[in-house]
Amino acid sequence: MWYLMLFQWLIADPSPSLTPHFEAQLLDDKVAIGYGLAIGDVDGDGKPDILLVDKNEFVWYRNGDWKRFVMVENLTESDNVCIAAADINGDGQVEVAVGAQWNPGETTDPVKSGSVHYLIRPADPTQKWTPVRLHHEPTVHRMRWAKAGDRYQLIMAPLHGRGNKGGEGVGVHIIAYEVPSDPTQPWAYTVIDDSMHITHNLDVFPDEHGDAVYIGGKEGVKAFQFTEGRWTAHRDGAWLVEGHSFGELRIGTGKDSRKFLAGIEPLHGNLLTTYIPTNGPFKKEHLERTVLTDQLNQGHGLAAVDLLKMGQDQLVVGWREKNQAGEIGVQLYIPKGTNDWEVIWIDEGGMACEDLQVADLNGDGKPDIIAAGRATNNLKIYWNKSH
Repeated sequence: MWYLMLFQWLIADPSPSLTPHFEAQLLDDKVAIGYGLAIGDVDGDGKPDILLVDKNEFVWYRNGDWKRFVMVENLTESDNVCIAAADINGDGQVEVAVGAQWNPGETTDPVKSGSVHYLIRPADPTQKWTPVRLHHEPTVHRMRWAKAGDRYQLIMAPLHGRGNKGGEGVGVHIIAYEVPSDPTQPWAYTVIDDSMHITHNLDVFPDEHGDAVYIGGKEGVKAFQFTEGRWTAHRDGAWLVEGHSFGELRIGTGKDSRKFLAGIEPLHGNLLTTYIPTNGPFKKEHLERTVLTDQLNQGHGLAAVDLLKMGQDQLVVGWREKNQAGEIGVQLYIPKGTNDWEVIWIDEGGMACEDLQVADLNGDGKPDIIAAGRATNNLKIYWNKSH
């Protein structure tokens, strides 16, 4: 019976409004790793561009001709790892922060492991950007911009707590940075949580009073909101999920605009899961967990978005190593009915997915999929030609 309740609220229509169809375009076949992706208007022409974190470079690809421009190269001795890009001041161009010095085995020394930089744009964004070094913890791993009251803050999550070994020790310091009027001056920052051990990713989702921040990791998923000038546990509860290890997580929108959680479990895991409220609000005690597939291997890309104009989100998932059937790639999961999801291949065999994003790149009202491949060394757009 709970399966019926679970999917009745999720399903607005038993069939999609559009028939799914995607056409791949290869943008780059020389990507070294493709650690992370972000989407935003870099040059102020009103069109979203693609930003990529590669091994030694932070680059962007200009919408239209998709020409590649290097923003910063050789920023640190070790690899680059993450990026946050958003228009935080309303000028029509993204502000960019980056993480580098990727050295996950070194959890103690902040010189040898981790870095956070804000990038100051030049007058011509196709030229090199100027990095400003910020405070950081070792093993910097993920970051996002989040609305905090009437301003934005940069939220950064390391992989490990300082000095941790094997996920044991002090908690991970989740840090919120305040942007000064002069970004070259010191940035104030606060630790918004230190209770988790090993975090892997985070999601930012619009809430009643700004953005809510969701952190996923070894112990589950925690939720935060910005209230009275500081980040606190979310009003719906600090823990959204406990007892399951998360590698990736996304907050989606289901029937009647109700939120649900999608995840890849465990860290770098094989499971695609959903947590859907069946009898009450979006709180831990009302969520039902369902495993959609156990056939991922090193699952590392996830999005919850309405690609097909169903009035509710579908799931896009990618993984970076061959599964038991010898498959790598990107798939689309479409809710079809009670306990029933249709699975569509977006890319079968041609994308060892390290990260993926979804955005309407050509302004046709249909979001497109962008993915970066690790072992396949590529960057692709999957144009949404659904009809």
